[in-house]
Amino acid sequence: MKGIRLFRLELGRLLRSPLTWGMVLLTVVSPLAGLLLYKPASASTMLTMYLANPSISGGAAGGIFFGILTVFELNRVSRSRAELLLDAAVSPLTMALMRMFSLMSAALVTLGVTMAVWLPISRSLIGSVFGILDYALAYVLFMGLALPLGILSAASAYQITRRVDLSLALFAAFAGLSLTVWADRWQLCWLNPCVWALSDDFSNFRIFRSAAYMRLTWLGALASLWILSWMCIRQYGKGILGSLARSVRHIFRPIIALLLLVCSVTAYAAQPLVDHSNPDQTVFTFLELEYLEGVICSGRTAQIFPDTSAGTVDGKASYQFQNASGQIQTVAFGINPGYTVSAVWVNGAEAAFEVGDYQEFNEAMLEVEIPAEEAVELTVEYGGFPKESRNSSSMQGHVEISEEYLCLENATLAPRLMNVLPDEGMYPAVIEVTLPNSMTVIPFGTGEAAAVKELEDGTVTWRYEDNGTGGILYAGDYIREDIEAGGIAVELYYGRKHQKVMEEVGGAEAVKEVVNYCTEHYGVLSFGTGKALKLIQSRVAGGGYATDGASLLDEADFTAANLGDGSKGAASGEVMIHELVHQWWGLGNMFDSSDENNPWSAEGLTVYTTYRIVKELYGEEYAREHYIEQWQQAVDDYYLNFYVRNPEYLDELPSDQQLEISNSLSYVRKYCEMPLKILKAEELAGGEEAMDQILYELFNRELDPTYPYLTYEDFLEACGLKEEDLNLD
Repeated sequence: MKGIRLFRLELGRLLRSPLTWGMVLLTVVSPLAGLLLYKPASASTMLTMYLANPSISGGAAGGIFFGILTVFELNRVSRSRAELLLDAAVSPLTMALMRMFSLMSAALVTLGVTMAVWLPISRSLIGSVFGILDYALAYVLFMGLALPLGILSAASAYQITRRVDLSLALFAAFAGLSLTVWADRWQLCWLNPCVWALSDDFSNFRIFRSAAYMRLTWLGALASLWILSWMCIRQYGKGILGSLARSVRHIFRPIIALLLLVCSVTAYAAQPLVDHSNPDQTVFTFLELEYLEGVICSGRTAQIFPDTSAGTVDGKASYQFQNASGQIQTVAFGINPGYTVSAVWVNGAEAAFEVGDYQEFNEAMLEVEIPAEEAVELTVEYGGFPKESRNSSSMQGHVEISEEYLCLENATLAPRLMNVLPDEGMYPAVIEVTLPNSMTVIPFGTGEAAAVKELEDGTVTWRYEDNGTGGILYAGDYIREDIEAGGIAVELYYGRKHQKVMEEVGGAEAVKEVVNYCTEHYGVLSFGTGKALKLIQSRVAGGGYATDGASLLDEADFTAANLGDGSKGAASGEVMIHELVHQWWGLGNMFDSSDENNPWSAEGLTVYTTYRIVKELYGEEYAREHYIEQWQQAVDDYYLNFYVRNPEYLDELPSDQQLEISNSLSYVRKYCEMPLKILKAEELAGGEEAMDQILYELFNRELDPTYPYLTYEDFLEACGLKEEDLNLD
């Protein structure tokens, strides 16, 4: 009862302090910095810009503010020279505990006030894709848990040093490490979680799990440090060592600190989210494995059972081999490092297997011996929580498994055969996957999935045929629209949450216009089958890719913010056209993007093609007003820019300002200057029909596999021009 009374008195005193309310107010308004200044999450989704960045900046600022408040509150009694009187009335250890509980309670109240204040603001900014669960998890994990971490670290520094200046210096250094050196190391950035994007249209549980794991790991470590510092609180006139020696007599205190530290270190070392792939991405050990002589694979099957609540996968994969070598052979598979192989059978008998410790490109190697028999069937049972590659750990969230979205690629779908050739150039496969009945299964390729069985638990088993050693499977709460365009059947899949946006921009009509125009003027996409093409909206991934019969549309390209980008089109529907044109210029033909300052990129031809489509749809006057004149104005401003005319001054600016200005200037060159140059090349080459023929030949040219990129030199040569011919007067 005495402890409860002391806590109530201490909390009441804390909440009457002007310093407390000053720090609370600053913390409540700190998410504003995420809208204006500090934007660690880089994607252009609405949740990234208006939820992730504000909550992360609020956590970083709030953690610092509460750390400062903690130091000054712990020093208050000493500053008032009332320490001896208070220690005579109440144990200093007890008072330190009450102050900690009070500060934590104030942090909890601050989080509640912040969430209440920013709820209507976030809802208004995010729009139709706002979700209360995403909002709550983001603020609790990205912001809320930063406050106790700031309190624990600052209190630990003060209780050990007993000096305000030294405590603040240590706390500032610790916070600075998180914001700078550790910013891209997801387990170490304790103050600002490593979040690059939140999805608008699909779930974000994977990245929330990552942030929660990091926070809890640090809570254990800092709680352990705080208990150690708490035992160092000066008592009975003794120094730090004497006080520590007296405190450890209560054996449960150091035991709790040690247990917390062990749990934290174990959690750090055994984290289940990221693998240990070789960081050197120029090494291809698995790719260079020699194929077994006399062994072929004649087919494979897989039954996959994702747990959309836990984010895990269970599966069974079977492989049929023909072993004509007359010898025992070792077959190698690539498997996701997060999976555990529970059993392997060869021709019905349980067999020995080995999973190596070495990992490369998000795969570990599973090795199994097959007997010297002509026909061999090998079955692998596997499952677990799939890990992401350490080389992209700062961009976690790709392996999302939930009732709204699922993406399983290659070794994450089923063990990928590494060292066995196929029968007559084919790896026929039959894949079955069981998912909730709200999800649509979409094989990434030419295969079509069919629902073959409805189960009593509300799940559905889907089956499709595939070919290859791996494969990619998408599933989610998708809407499908069938569109006839360019002589082919286009299947457009997008998330249900995105339906309103797609209807507003006329998504299906934009697909039809782009496919018709680009197919007529440039040719059929190389990854189209000639009869059908799937266009699949993915969870925000930082880019798209294509294969025979399917192409990916990154969610970030079709957010409300991106569809309002005036440099890509005058209206949302025209920006939609711009992003779809990238199927031809960007995926259908690749561009070398290694030099960010080079204005020649997929954007130039994409913007030009968008202009041509809009001109055909809305007329020459509209296209000139909304495209050519705006390009010209931006280019005129570019050449009048102080740093363009005086580049030597740009080098004198701080690096962050240099980067901001350089990116802005590069943007103008790619999106405005290059389209104007292509327009000038069109005029010099003989008009639109001549330019269409040039681009048709470039699009359908024979590729050099060692350098398959469309270069500026290729374009100039096809036009019969020199670089100086396209200088803008």
